[in-house]
Order: sequence, then C-alpha cells, then structure tokens
Amino acid sequence: MNAQTKTIAWVGGCFFMPSMAEHGFRTVALPLTKPEALDYDDIVARCGCEPDAVVYTDRSLPPPLLGVERFPCLTAFYCIDSHIHSWYPLYAGCFDLCAVSLRDHVESFGRELSRERVLWLPPFASDHYHPLEADKDLDLLFVGTVNPETTPQRCDFLARLGARFPGLAVRQGDFRELMPRARVVLNIAERGDLNFRVFEALACGSCLLTPRLEHGQDELFEAGVHLETYTSDDEADCADKALALLAHAPRRDALAQAGLASVEAAHRARHRAAALAALLRQGFDNELPAKRLAANQPAADAEHAHALRLMWLHWSEHCGDAALAGRYFAEARRLSPRGRPCPA
Repeated sequence: MNAQTKTIAWVGGCFFMPSMAEHGFRTVALPLTKPEALDYDDIVARCGCEPDAVVYTDRSLPPPLLGVERFPCLTAFYCIDSHIHSWYPLYAGCFDLCAVSLRDHVESFGRELSRERVLWLPPFASDHYHPLEADKDLDLLFVGTVNPETTPQRCDFLARLGARFPGLAVRQGDFRELMPRARVVLNIAERGDLNFRVFEALACGSCLLTPRLEHGQDELFEAGVHLETYTSDDEADCADKALALLAHAPRRDALAQAGLASVEAAHRARHRAAALAALLRQGFDNELPAKRLAANQPAADAEHAHALRLMWLHWSEHCGDAALAGRYFAEARRLSPRGRPCPA
C-alpha cells in the first residue's frame, strides 16, 4: 500500500467494492444483513483503524449510520432504492457526497447536498454475468419472484401477458443460467425504476424487452439498437413487441450483440468504481470533511435538524428492536433544541 492509498470503511452491500483497489483505495467490508446502528467508534472498532472515508452502499434498511455529520472522515452514500424510501434525500444531507442510481432523483438529492456533490451512478452488470452457450428453448422468459403479496403489480401484469402470449415462461433460479436459454428476455420495472436486470440481461448477451422508462435509460441505451421497449404495464404492446422479435432472428441477434457491446464498453462494475473513485478524490481534494465540521452542518441548519429529528423518532418507533430503537431515540434527543426534549 503506497502513501496515496486511502482506506474506505465500506458499509452495506458489496456491489463494485473489489474494483476500488484499481483506483488506489483499500476497502474494509462491513456488511449489513439486518438493521443495525453504527456510530464512528463502532466503525473504527470493526475496521481496526480510522478510515479515510466511510461509504454506505444501500441495503434498503433503516438508517445504519448515526451522527454521520460528525464523522471526522469523508462520507458518501451510494443510493439505489430512492424510488422506495422517500427519506433518503434527507439522510443523504448528512453525508459529504452522494451517488444516486436513478437519474431523475438526482435533483432532490442536490437540494440537500448541493448539485456538484451528487453523482448519477446508474446500475451496472457485474463480471458474473456474461454470455453462455445454451439451447434457446424458451421464447419469452421472465426470471424473478412472482408473489401476489410482495409483487402484486408484477403478478397481475404477468397474468395478463400470459393470457395474450401463451409461450411466456416464468422461472425462478440463477439468472445467469436461465437468461441465455431465452430468445427474448422480459424485464418488468414494477416501481418504474431503471433496474439492475436491464444491465444483467444485456451482459448475458440476451435480446432484452424492457419497459420504456425514465431515469436515463434512453441516455444509456437506444431502443431498437441495444434493446426493445414496450409501454409499461401494457400487456398488448408487450406481446406485440415480443412476437415481432420472435419473428425476426437476425434482429434479435443484432440487438443482443449491440446491448452486450454497450455493457462491455461502459456499464460494468469497473466503470462504476472508476466514477465513484473520482467523486471521492474530488471530496478529498476539496477537503469536504474539514469544511463540514467547521460549518457544524447540518446541526447549524435548524430546519434540516428538525426533519432529521423526526426521521430518527420515526425509526425509533417502527424499527421493531428495543436496542436499536434506543439508539435512534438518543440520536433524536441529540438533535433536539436545548430546552425542548423529545417526547418519550
């Protein structure tokens, strides 16, 4: 490790963590598999050293880091599920930097952090996804969970699509093994998000049929060149597009080849690691931690502190764990104006 190497406490999911070493970062993984609350001392203890940066990579859990605005090191939040959790921009305001998966949500994060400290970092395909030789024995394939309680819109759409397209196959299992068997791979974006499945299907060399989405999909991929699109939740349009693709093998092959080439050129884990590394270097160069601590932000912002206090109170009531609730409540009390205690 040379003098320029920075140590990152990488809290949450793995994502492209292994690729950060190529950019001069030593990462210490602190995985989260359930709700936890970690302050800076907890992180130092788990790392075995004081990190140069703490990066929280989204696990779609209650807020796991306490007192982020007081951390003496650089802090960053890699946010993926902002389409599910409306409190994410507020929480992101405690960090020095934020990378946001969904392009159309970048502006709301920029209002909390300032736009130059927020990076659009789209989904990607890991190197585990690549083309495999397989018999194309499935016409139209959807791979994933279909449950009327947890994925009601997906369940309803597939039922309607199946009535129009009897060749629809719905499977669960290893995407990497199943998708190469399909002539056309179907994606569904139940919440309208540009999801990882788009990139993973293309990385498998599949001909992808996916909803026409916002969040920058049309900036990354061109419909009719890299993939085919259908009107979201429109089973008739989806069935028509699938039939047209199945009737023209050369077009399917061309889409699959162009989609794979696009992923290889710009949408692998190494590309996202390079972008985040550049953002972190920018944070170090601009001495963001020192500026944050000197300004005492967000504590100096009474409106933001009030909103944060309500967030911590909410999670203290709804996290379902007494010990965790106690730590959340203590954080809310810390943010209470002097003389105005939080309600017990």
